[in-house]
Amino acid sequence: QEFVTVLVRDPRTQKEDSWHSYIDYEIFIHTNSICFTRKTSCVRRRFREFVWLRQRLQSNAVLIRLPELPSKTPFFNMNNPHHVDHRRKGLQEFLEKILQDVLLLSDSRLHLFLQTQLSPEDMEACVSGQTKYSVADAIHNFASLNRRFPIEDEERKKGKNDADSDSESSSSGLGPSDDSISCGCKASPASEES
Repeated sequence: QEFVTVLVRDPRTQKEDSWHSYIDYEIFIHTNSICFTRKTSCVRRRFREFVWLRQRLQSNAVLIRLPELPSKTPFFNMNNPHHVDHRRKGLQEFLEKILQDVLLLSDSRLHLFLQTQLSPEDMEACVSGQTKYSVADAIHNFASLNRRFPIEDEERKKGKNDADSDSESSSSGLGPSDDSISCGCKASPASEES
């Protein structure tokens, strides 16, 4: 039987500049559904990207009543754990309901949102064929950059410590290492956060 498990977790404050900050959330997907290119994925998204996704899904599925996002209140305080957790739960409920609708699952924007770190502008360009890469290419490329979970990192570090470590750095100098690209997802059973 097909399943799609989605977890919205690990809210983190990100600084845009010296005056502005925002919170983003980790979206972890684990599925055996044939609708998904990758069976496990992890991305970080902020609230306004969820708003963008809902607007695009609604414009493509006019006859479907989409679930609401948690309300955007002017009194939202990112330093208040209760406010942040309330929004996190609302975002998770939104995605859980979206992922139960077969018509919405056919929207490429949803898959790019859940399985790549592309910006909304880049997702639109990809879906409309204005990029050199397809939706599947974008998802595969993101997965190849972000293929390890912390459990695998721990095993790799253990193996590295056991080996002879004369070199000071293992970086090739050819760009960021996998460690700097990783979004810090935890491979965990869905029952952990119900």
